Amino acid sequence: MSSGWGHFSGIVTLLLMAIFIGIWFWAWRPRHRHVFHDLARIPLADADPPAGTKGHTR
Repeated sequence: MSSGWGHFSGIVTLLLMAIFIGIWFWAWRPRHRHVFHDLARIPLADADPPAGTKGHTR
């Protein structure tokens, strides 16, 4: 293998790490907290099934 592949893989690793950290910072911004809280509560919601599906099985 040539030394060029080592530099290329290092650049790709740094780029992917920067993308990961950018997404992590974006997700943890305070304005997203209420959205994530609402999404986390969906499985615990006690909702009625949509109208017209009562008794209908798949």
